[in-house]
Amino acid sequence: MKLIFLSLFLGLALLLNAQTYNWTSSTEGNLWQQSKVKLLQNISETPDLKVSGDEHIVTFKAWGTCFNERGWDALNMLPRKQQENILKQLFSPNGDLQFSMGRFSMNANDYARDWYSCDEVSGDFQLKYFNIDRDKTTLIPFIKAAQEQNPNLSFWISPWSPPSWMKINHYYSVVSNDQFNEMDPKMNFLLFEGIEQKDNSVFPHQLSVNDYFIQEPRYLETYANYFCKYISAYQKEGIDIDMVMFQNEPWSYTAYPGCAWTPEGIIRFNAEYLAPALKDQHPNVDLYFGTINTNRYDVIDEVLSDPRMPETFKGVGFQWEGGQILHRLREKYPNYKYVQTESECGWGSFDWEAAEHTFQLINHYLGNGCEEYTFWNAILYDDGVSGWGWKQNALIRVNSEDRTATYTPEYYAVKHYTHYITPGSKVLAFKNNKENKTPIMVVEDPKGKYLILAGNFNDESKEINIEINNKYLSVSLPAHSLNTFEMK
Repeated sequence: MKLIFLSLFLGLALLLNAQTYNWTSSTEGNLWQQSKVKLLQNISETPDLKVSGDEHIVTFKAWGTCFNERGWDALNMLPRKQQENILKQLFSPNGDLQFSMGRFSMNANDYARDWYSCDEVSGDFQLKYFNIDRDKTTLIPFIKAAQEQNPNLSFWISPWSPPSWMKINHYYSVVSNDQFNEMDPKMNFLLFEGIEQKDNSVFPHQLSVNDYFIQEPRYLETYANYFCKYISAYQKEGIDIDMVMFQNEPWSYTAYPGCAWTPEGIIRFNAEYLAPALKDQHPNVDLYFGTINTNRYDVIDEVLSDPRMPETFKGVGFQWEGGQILHRLREKYPNYKYVQTESECGWGSFDWEAAEHTFQLINHYLGNGCEEYTFWNAILYDDGVSGWGWKQNALIRVNSEDRTATYTPEYYAVKHYTHYITPGSKVLAFKNNKENKTPIMVVEDPKGKYLILAGNFNDESKEINIEINNKYLSVSLPAHSLNTFEMK
């Protein structure tokens, strides 16, 4: 009898000691399915990833999204109650996505209704006519609505284009386009001046030979003051900006708002004008180098190797092709903070493939040391088309005819991360497995509990094996699935 009791006691003890994980899995048409799985004492296979608890890639800080005019328009197509519910799901600390950070554009970006800046009065070096009147009707109400859900939101900014009169082509875009802008095609010559570059392995295939921002001291000084004036104007509206990047995508030569810069111009403006102006007028605002959208390591290295940069930039921000050189730059410059600045928006497909792509991107950026991650369009309507003809994806899609909203597959890809990885979580280990299409990541949350995030983008189920403190998670992931495992 004692032997039977002892056997039952030991069996119960082993059962209680077996760690259990809540498993949340999403496949197309079968979203957010929840079950439980237990760790094993041993397995015969070699683990795909091994964690002892001593690893530490980065301590995660914040998830965020962008505030754009066309997103505001999409939101306002919906009934008031649904608007509030969406804002709660996006921004509330108890919502689905729990965004705690916002990005917005100083002057128009490609998801503004059309071009504008805060001062289009040519030659206004005193910024007498500077104002944020348009923002008060669009971006600021959008931001205020988000702040109602989370008063502790933080914010950062970057321009897509300076005021047009501050540029050598006197126009908001870099290149002309008969369909989407009215720029004189003759001005396209300024970009390359007839110089051809044959190396097609990097983006962009040719680099601008000119800074499109006028490099005269009074223009540079005025533009630095313009940043400061913008920050002050938003402070008066109850919106504190705590980080600035000097330019969105300096290496995108587009028909929508943009501005090309050379390494020399980037160094000059940031080190000699913008950083000193911020230090003097807004010492609590950090200046980051970004947003980097080129995989030309030599160009970024030329900027960061300038001896003034450690005193100029606190961190570096990457998006699009810039993510390809993130690992290499972080190895050479480990003292900067690294952030992801814009999740890739696709081409308006709103499909499951876009969800898998975003899931993989998050794995890549967090695994390579980014402490913040910013999503682009949280909400758009219909085909998600910009005012300059680019159809893009969004997390939520509004039908303008019947004024209804759909949570896209990408929304759930994001939720698999943001709902579980909270600020202060430690990214311990990752395996991108891009060729095998099975990205894996292990995270420790602020309570000391482990999270495992794994995707399977193959047409058949795939087994993954992860060792955590000498115990093993061994599961078969469904085909084309997104998965989060949360320690109970």
